[in-house]
Amino acid sequence: MSDKKRVLITGGAGFLGSHLCDRFLAEGYQVVAMDNLITGDLANIEHLLENEDFEFVEHDVSTYVSLPGKLDYILHFASPASPIDYLKIPIQTLKVGSLGTHNLLGLAKTKNARILIASTSEVYGDPEVHPQVEEYFGNVNPVGPRGCYDEAKRFQEAITMAYHTHHGLETRIIRIFNTYGPRMRLDDGRVLPAFLSQALRGENLTVFGDGSQTRSFCYVDDLVEGIYRLLLSDYPLPVNIGNPTEITIKEFGEEIANLTGVEFKPSYHPLPQNDPMKRKPDITKAKEILGWEPKVDRAEGLRRTLEYFKESVLQ
Repeated sequence: MSDKKRVLITGGAGFLGSHLCDRFLAEGYQVVAMDNLITGDLANIEHLLENEDFEFVEHDVSTYVSLPGKLDYILHFASPASPIDYLKIPIQTLKVGSLGTHNLLGLAKTKNARILIASTSEVYGDPEVHPQVEEYFGNVNPVGPRGCYDEAKRFQEAITMAYHTHHGLETRIIRIFNTYGPRMRLDDGRVLPAFLSQALRGENLTVFGDGSQTRSFCYVDDLVEGIYRLLLSDYPLPVNIGNPTEITIKEFGEEIANLTGVEFKPSYHPLPQNDPMKRKPDITKAKEILGWEPKVDRAEGLRRTLEYFKESVLQ
């Protein structure tokens, strides 16, 4: 029996999950990736399949989850994470945030494992507090089209804290702000893959509303570092991890056009219902508790991401 620590990463074939698999293998862990491939892709982890410390299990965590052997950590990242996905599969989105989280908390309790759950800046909804601090309760429409994602994540946080306070389970909660990097799906509907793939194809860039809404983009390597530090910390309350550098969507479109060497030609469309007008994390807690802040600036992160997208779009 190995003396290496063993970690289960749900959503392990997804964008973030696959990068987490890479990181934990690099840190000397045994990694079990679990994914039902509803939005994940085996191509994201095929480079790991020959690694003796890596195991892939195809499974939907919304149904009963069991795993033989010891388990030290669980990272619950299984969930559709883009509007185009969760508007298509709202019930699965709600189930993975509720039933899936319940199943994994139960597994963590059985295995005496520490569990970190991936929450989101969407718990803040269309915020009336800016930048968003962890103590802000949010402005969410539970019955709007985005409610299936926002409320699944809010419930996920609530049941995780209940297991922490009632059962004494070791839990960690990360609130992830907009993240980008290689392995994002070209068609996932989020602004960065949409802009990059449209620019590379010579199409107009789709801008919702007038483009004055803001986002804050964190490169995936920075996010993974924050997740790793939070998991190994002793802090059980939610922590924002994201890049506090804010930019309007229109300015971002101009950056992408400039990066790809095309003229910025926006195509304006109505703003989706309940789409947040502002996004910017307050990362004071991450700095103070984890000693974390983002290191990769947007120009460098976009350059790395563009290389990946060029291969994917232009092949």
